[in-house]
Amino acid sequence: MKITYIHHSSFLVETESACLLFDYFEGALPKIPEEKMLYVFASHRHPDHFSKVIFDLAAEREKITYILSSDIWTKRVPEAIREKTHFLDPDTVWEDGQLKVETYKSTDEGVAFWCTADGHAIYHAGDLNHWYWDGEEEQWNSDMTAAYRSEIEKMRGRTADLAFLPLDPRQESYFYLGIDDFVKVVNVKTIFPMHFWGQFDVAVRLKALPCSESYRDRIVEIEKEGQEFIR
Repeated sequence: MKITYIHHSSFLVETESACLLFDYFEGALPKIPEEKMLYVFASHRHPDHFSKVIFDLAAEREKITYILSSDIWTKRVPEAIREKTHFLDPDTVWEDGQLKVETYKSTDEGVAFWCTADGHAIYHAGDLNHWYWDGEEEQWNSDMTAAYRSEIEKMRGRTADLAFLPLDPRQESYFYLGIDDFVKVVNVKTIFPMHFWGQFDVAVRLKALPCSESYRDRIVEIEKEGQEFIR
């Protein structure tokens, strides 16, 4: 697979027969092979994960399908391409014979996506994360911990070839919690940090923590937008 980091939580994954574009709202898109089906995902309605610019891609290619979280209003999709658009609730399975998508409920808005294409398992968390913050009430943080761990428990024992997971420096000393919890439940072969607000050193910071000893060699260090990886 070829993976391109675009911006924030946006990646393009190219498999043998398909391309999967996640949470694009701005940034330079790489060239997408016209012969392959393009699946465009939006995990929720927040402007750093969804923009109507994704619908401009439909004017450039016939082979395109949109897979959006159900919290995104139908009226935001141009009427001419609604037949190519699928809105998914949490705990939903959608497939078309080429791609299978399973959704999980975010701890913020919308959904996370577990995708299977050409035998590859690709997980994009959206904003499903362990959002633990200094300054929040203890009960709020406790409830968040329980909600996140309960949701990822549904994936226990599964194997993801790629996992795109939030690593948000705004959480300060708690920035690592979501990934650290996730790898205890899911066997992840390659971890791509995302949602790091331009602070590209977050992967290095996570690798420096003792808790990451068992999985730090699986964490990708992203250095710039447009960077490509082969896995």
